[in-house]
Amino acid sequence: MTTMPVSGVTPFPDLDDGDAADLVVRNAKIHTGDPERPAATALAVRDGRITALGDEATVARHVGPRTRVVDALGRRMIPGLNDSHLHVIRGGLNYVLELRWDGVPSLRQALAMLREQAGRTPKGQWIRVVGGWTAEQFAERRMPTVAELNAAAPDTPVFVLHLYQSALMNRAAVRAAGHTRDTPDPRGGQIVRGRDGEPTGVLLAAPSALVLYSTLAAAPTLGEEDRRTSTRHFLRELNRFGLTSAVDAAGGFQSFPENYQTVTELARAGELSLRIAYHLFPQTAGQELDDLRRWIETVRPDEGDEWLRLNGAGENLTWAAADFENFSEPRPELTAGYEAEFEKAVRLLMENGWGFRLHATYDETIRRDLAVFEKLATDGLFPSGNRWLFDHAETVSPRSLERIAALGGSIGVQNRMSFQGKAFVDRYGAEAAERTPPVSEMLERGLRVAAGTDATRVSSYNPWVALHWLVTGRTVGDLCLYPPNRLASREKALELYTLGGARMTGEGEVKGLLREGFLADFAVLSHDYFAVHVDDIPHIESVLTVVGGRLVYAAAEYEGLDEAVPPVSPSWSPVAHFGGYQATLPPGTTGARQADRLAEAVAESEQHRQWRVARGFASEDGPQVFDPCFVL
Repeated sequence: MTTMPVSGVTPFPDLDDGDAADLVVRNAKIHTGDPERPAATALAVRDGRITALGDEATVARHVGPRTRVVDALGRRMIPGLNDSHLHVIRGGLNYVLELRWDGVPSLRQALAMLREQAGRTPKGQWIRVVGGWTAEQFAERRMPTVAELNAAAPDTPVFVLHLYQSALMNRAAVRAAGHTRDTPDPRGGQIVRGRDGEPTGVLLAAPSALVLYSTLAAAPTLGEEDRRTSTRHFLRELNRFGLTSAVDAAGGFQSFPENYQTVTELARAGELSLRIAYHLFPQTAGQELDDLRRWIETVRPDEGDEWLRLNGAGENLTWAAADFENFSEPRPELTAGYEAEFEKAVRLLMENGWGFRLHATYDETIRRDLAVFEKLATDGLFPSGNRWLFDHAETVSPRSLERIAALGGSIGVQNRMSFQGKAFVDRYGAEAAERTPPVSEMLERGLRVAAGTDATRVSSYNPWVALHWLVTGRTVGDLCLYPPNRLASREKALELYTLGGARMTGEGEVKGLLREGFLADFAVLSHDYFAVHVDDIPHIESVLTVVGGRLVYAAAEYEGLDEAVPPVSPSWSPVAHFGGYQATLPPGTTGARQADRLAEAVAESEQHRQWRVARGFASEDGPQVFDPCFVL
């Protein structure tokens, strides 16, 4: 029996080794998410499933000679988190190439990281900062300038993406991307030029992000072996925060099957540490229906396994039906008459048992899409049992929510407002922002709702930043968006991030809760989510993440117990030096609350002194000296 760190546990007498658990976790504060048994202190795992859940005595009967027993040391345990909208496949292919500013508290530190990385990046490679940050998180409350990028990295191409709004490039990157005074602006975007007509290094989404992504696509990519290593390290980074599942929302420049090959090979080798349900996104305008027909003839949703499975189409079905979410620009007007091709795509999917998800930021888009669905409902295609949802839905109206519910739809919400809330308020006003998106109204109408991040090119992939937004209604710059009556409780927010995601993939009967027979996916947390001050929620991490009974991430007292991954490659990777998300101390350890904790420590010291006096180890009066060297 292997243990960590635990004593007083012995194998149960006469327990047949074939009936013993593979893993037992004890001495935990378990939040199960199951209303029938909301709390427990121990659980047992065998063959990737939970076989026992309850108190220490109940679970001890499952301990055999080969059972690994882990003491949670009284920490909080929760069901594994499930990001219902994460660009995990694309993020994994590029992770080790990216300098992450997620969590960086100041522009000064961000530029210092960039300057240091320039010194190790080889000729021909780019430094790329791709999402997960906003100027509002910096102490300086501003973006870097092109001049600062040029000073930090005069010879190495630098590309810095800021949300879906803009990108900054230094002189070397402008040259590497091939931008000249004669380069035409792509549709919906702008290459900003100076008085001399030359590109300045600023790219604007106006409102389409195509100019940003097409420019980024010019940067060097990884070879296949490095893509595998990159993906494994990205999955490990997600495990760091307690993520055990994710729904990949596909996206532009993510082609099937070539860009899905890496996760497929990892799944085949048993090397995924995160369960992935993926979507397919037609990439070429004008041939969307042909792509969908070809996929329908090839595969069916849900034919995968518990680690890798197709979940449907989207988040675009036809390019003309997609709006954009650049709140720094006016709401885009979609093409007149896009509904004809869109209707064909939806009919094709529904008639063949395929679910889908749709990128729709604005209610104007949602209303037009719903009109198509209601037309198809007259043919019995809605509601039909196929899983379908709107993603984002920031400005969805009460009437549209009613129509979505009537048609059997769901909604995926992401914390894009954590990063874009100020831009939305500046354009539409604080009153409009109070219900953007209206999560409380969705739940009041009984809609199925799941939470996610939309990482990695807008929000950070850190799920605790998203949970903080749901619970507090505040941006990463601490702007308060929502009144108290529109906030989610901690329990409900966690449910949206666990069971909510499982329901979106038709897996609500096997994961999302901690219950006997369910998949053994859970996380032991660094801090108690239900007890810490709300400002400390974004600073929570996992110290032990388990997926299917496998220890896929371990830190603190458990460091070294998790599965090994290959070293980061290439060696000059920003991740090899800086890591991913830049953790900072929780506010609860600083400022006024730090003083409060010091006061608590002083009180404990006084209690200890009184204990010593009561037992004759010290006198009631006179100096309390423990070291004679300090007697004056």
